[in-house]
Amino acid sequence: MKRIAILGSTGSIGCNTLEVAKHLGYRVDGIAAHSNIDLLEEQARAFRPNCIAVFDQEKAHKLRSRLPEFKIVSGMEGLIEVATLPEVDFLVSAIVGAMGILPTLKGIEAGKTIGLANKEVLIAAGELIMGAARKKNVDIIPIDSEHSAIFQCLQGECPSGIRKLILTASGGPFLTASEKELEEITPSSALKHPTWSMGKKITIDSSTLMNKGLEVIEAKFLFDVPLEKIDVIIHPQSIVHSLVEFIDGSLLSQMGEHDMKIPIQYAMTYPKREKGIASCFDFTKYSKLEFFTPEWEKFPCLGLAFEAAKEGGTLPCFMNAANEVLVQRFLEGKIDWIEIGKKLETLMGAHNAQPQENLSVLFEVDEMARSLATTA
Repeated sequence: MKRIAILGSTGSIGCNTLEVAKHLGYRVDGIAAHSNIDLLEEQARAFRPNCIAVFDQEKAHKLRSRLPEFKIVSGMEGLIEVATLPEVDFLVSAIVGAMGILPTLKGIEAGKTIGLANKEVLIAAGELIMGAARKKNVDIIPIDSEHSAIFQCLQGECPSGIRKLILTASGGPFLTASEKELEEITPSSALKHPTWSMGKKITIDSSTLMNKGLEVIEAKFLFDVPLEKIDVIIHPQSIVHSLVEFIDGSLLSQMGEHDMKIPIQYAMTYPKREKGIASCFDFTKYSKLEFFTPEWEKFPCLGLAFEAAKEGGTLPCFMNAANEVLVQRFLEGKIDWIEIGKKLETLMGAHNAQPQENLSVLFEVDEMARSLATTA
């Protein structure tokens, strides 16, 4: 029986992971979240983990009073404790933001197989994370639907046979919007994603295509391919989750319903497949699949992410942190949607990228980017 721990158990990925774990009969030894102790309490009573981490120390104290029979730890030390539990085989890294970088790294150093759903881990610290994984011979298995699709398509394939990794993007809610309409976008309209139900930040990133840009950076590290071998194509139906083109002209794609339990289960059972709980695919519902080239001028954030990936060093970390703040400012009505890309371009242009020497450098860059983006 596989034993797992989840960083970010109260988010959508974490909740789906718990469903899959229950279905598979896996033991959940550790759960961790930032501050949602109401849901953590429910999860604790349902799964009886050995250790529960709450990043917010005040909320951790409150949860201890509710669950005196459980071990409850707090702060970054608590997240690391859950990530490195000796009995755990598989660590799901799904906690949001840069907060997930250090505990994921510690999980790798402890020899855990990583199911990766936290974008910041590779975007901000990809060189360090992948270097540590190679050193410890640890597998990092992607949980995002696009990267899981590529991972599945590459099974049994020789890296030298890859011509292109092609990430599909829904195009978000403004795929056909005019320039004038882009200037009038409101937070409520940007939060209406045509396909997926996600958190606010990732939904706004999808509307600017930054989310796809972040996935490009992730793919570069996950699959160890040069940037020129990664492409993005718009696919509004989001049925083809991504594709791989090979040097002989063949294309392999992974298709499926819009259900994150599918890539989560694949990561958890890899290299085997087990009977799933997702709905069977119904071809009669999808009579047409469309593919378009992205409009780079209309969605400048996608190009900025490619620039960050090309430059490397601390620029992806800087871009990610600055974008996060700009997205929040847009949600709060302090800047327009179109200003997210414009301000981000200016901020990135002024950043002097440094090598990814250690996490301290990255955390300093992250803090600096957030400060600059707050007043940009």
